[in-house]
Amino acid sequence: MGDDHGWNETGYNGHPHLKTPVLDEMAAGGLRLDRFYSAHPNCSPTRGSIMTGRHPNRYGTFAPGWSIRPEEITIARLLNNAGYACGHFGKWHLGPVKADSPTNPGAMGFHEWLSHDNFFEVDPILSRNGGPVKKYPGESSEIVAGEALAFIAKAKSEGRPSFTVVWFGSPHEPYFGTEPYLSMYKDLSDPIRSRLAEISAMDHAIGQLRDGLRTTGLRDNTLLWYCGDNGVPPEGRLTTPYRGHKGQVYEGGIRIPGVIEWPARLKARATSVHAVTSDMLPTLCDITGIALPKRPLDGISLKPLLEGKMKERPTPIFFWEFQSRPAEQGKLEPYIEPALQEGTTPTAKLMAGKYTRSFRNFKHPRIVASDSDGPAAMLGNRFKLVVDADRGTNSSSAAREMFDLDADRGETKDLAAAQPAMTAKMERELRAWQKSVLTSLTGADYLAR
Repeated sequence: MGDDHGWNETGYNGHPHLKTPVLDEMAAGGLRLDRFYSAHPNCSPTRGSIMTGRHPNRYGTFAPGWSIRPEEITIARLLNNAGYACGHFGKWHLGPVKADSPTNPGAMGFHEWLSHDNFFEVDPILSRNGGPVKKYPGESSEIVAGEALAFIAKAKSEGRPSFTVVWFGSPHEPYFGTEPYLSMYKDLSDPIRSRLAEISAMDHAIGQLRDGLRTTGLRDNTLLWYCGDNGVPPEGRLTTPYRGHKGQVYEGGIRIPGVIEWPARLKARATSVHAVTSDMLPTLCDITGIALPKRPLDGISLKPLLEGKMKERPTPIFFWEFQSRPAEQGKLEPYIEPALQEGTTPTAKLMAGKYTRSFRNFKHPRIVASDSDGPAAMLGNRFKLVVDADRGTNSSSAAREMFDLDADRGETKDLAAAQPAMTAKMERELRAWQKSVLTSLTGADYLAR
């Protein structure tokens, strides 16, 4: 997964400058997901959705720097129990990666990890299995790809199947482009030049992963799934057909590149069926024959889509940016001891006055009306409801917008006034879903059944 890598930032999606030959080849030879979404318009929450198959608001991962909860059942835990060697490489951002963190990759199911609490750049400083941080000289995407390949080769030598998560630090700012990639964009100025150079370097590292799988004889029967974690940030919006950007529930904030390769099973094609990062856990469970966790999930299995049997999504996709004001004002009790939430891997810029990222999560035992506040959206197979994208309140005066994405992918024509019945119906569904999410937030899903 790329960090802040939006839908339009690939050659195959028509970017006028960007060179991504590896992703282009994957899109041409695999399953190209033309309507693939991040579960949230920001980083940590989307990462949580991949791990759990659940919307991040169910477990308090509201925004970047909000950790996952230890009780969450992750895809790594499930595959670990099924005999897979599980490794994580790169950005974690779901809690500190240090050894005593209850939400480090090891605690959440990974056997091995070389990871960073947050974003990282050239010559990254990473922690291996929670140990002391160490600098790894070189281009960061190539480093984590190489470590992932070594892990996969080791698992093969031990006769074990592997599940490997590679979360790159690129192209998240601050931008540190390297040669030869900077020279590919010499006619552009920074920050765009360095940003695109980071994407091309990441593309090259993905190529190294694919080549390594071929060398080890695992290429044909390995499912390789690439995506971004949210839309393009404002400074990276050189060109896009979509409204909005990272941090917004408009298409520009949640539409991301998505492509799946599995040479032994998938034929080259593109699909316009909606899919989301929350679908990863149910899909992998379905493919491997693992029972789903017995708690509310928001994703669905895409195995029928991979098999060419899904013509449209059977359930809507919901988006919601929780307004975390009470927690930020100190009115809620920490879910995890604050000392355990302190990060250790240095960042390339100050974060809240220091060069590390610390995390938080809070107990939420009681639900109040204002808990349903925040920009939200419901995506059907054609129509999309957006509730108060800008102001962050879901009161009766909040703005409701309705868009026909088949006819208006740029979300320029609001149909809410012309379609009041449909708007009201979709909002009722959105509110019912939010009620379920808030029940999960109280911790109800963790009670013994």
